[in-house]
Amino acid sequence: MTPLTQLTYAAEQKSAEVTDWAARIGWLVGLALFVALVYWLMREGWKWRGTLQGDLPELLQAPDEAGPVRLTLSGRYHGSTTAGQWLDRIVAHGLGTRSRVELTLTDAGLDVVRPGAADFFVPLEALREARLDKGIAGKVLTEGGLLVVTWEHGDRLLDSGFRSDHAAEHNEWVETLNQMINKDSNKREGAR
Repeated sequence: MTPLTQLTYAAEQKSAEVTDWAARIGWLVGLALFVALVYWLMREGWKWRGTLQGDLPELLQAPDEAGPVRLTLSGRYHGSTTAGQWLDRIVAHGLGTRSRVELTLTDAGLDVVRPGAADFFVPLEALREARLDKGIAGKVLTEGGLLVVTWEHGDRLLDSGFRSDHAAEHNEWVETLNQMINKDSNKREGAR
């Protein structure tokens, strides 16, 4: 290549376009504001749902003398919904918060201990049914992968979903809970 060709070639080359940093930063700020707005709207919706469910009474705490332990379970609490409506999540009093769970079934009822979330107790008289299901608001599993306990709180029937660390325990929980519920309801009907 001759020196003249090199000069001509160098003159024809164009440098790369300079990045428009102001426009790029503007887009990033706009995107961050949009994400923040969506998050804020979701949070406000969660709080509004809790306000609408404000008529739900406070959760009960386990009695000091609950009787002998029948069953225990370690696993996950996936939430509570209105009974029969698996997408109508209950968020009042922390019932919508997913967490680890330690369940203890005694003659007095079901003690639900949730590290990092509100613990609660379901008296035996409030238990209505236990079954295996495949889903509850926000969580869908294989058929029978979720232990769902139906219970009465105030004037509402609620479904609470639990998943054991050892899924083989679910059947024993369903059988034992339903036997206790049937025995208790027969006892109450006989007392009338």
